[in-house]
Amino acid sequence: MGAGSTGEGRAILFTLLNVKAMQLCSQPFMKPARYFSLMAGIFFLALGLAGFVPAFVSEPTAIPESIQRFGIIGDFGYLFGILPVSAGHSIIHIVAGVLGIAASISLDGARLYSGQMAIAFGLLTVLGLVPVANTLFGIAPIYGAAVWLHGATAVVAAYFGFFAKPSLLRIYDQQLGSEETVS
Repeated sequence: MGAGSTGEGRAILFTLLNVKAMQLCSQPFMKPARYFSLMAGIFFLALGLAGFVPAFVSEPTAIPESIQRFGIIGDFGYLFGILPVSAGHSIIHIVAGVLGIAASISLDGARLYSGQMAIAFGLLTVLGLVPVANTLFGIAPIYGAAVWLHGATAVVAAYFGFFAKPSLLRIYDQQLGSEETVS
């Protein structure tokens, strides 16, 4: 298997992901919670994958004591020079991204994902502010700019998961209208 086949495989995978995203976005009654779930999924998947690309991760000038204490020095760095990341942190972002993309298939899944994301990222925000827990107990650095990212994500996810209610009458009318045009 040559290097060209790996590149072709990646190109095919990204093409399939783009086609699926376009199909999801072109549905006539896709609700904002589904858009959020899809966009958050794509964002966190890209963020997680970028955490494994050495060109995007800069070496830290000084390693915080909390990082040294738990021994995650080897894979620690700053994504785009801003966000503290490690392999564990990148894996968490990849999982959140894949779950978001999968949840965007249905409105119920998207609302559940948004609500759970609000709770999880809200907890990560609070833990990132506590000096003893700001490395997620040695798994992932969640301090600095990561606190702001997790906090903003929690607030937006809470809106789509708990407060934004779809109009069931409008969904019914749109589904009824699309069934009549098909018939």
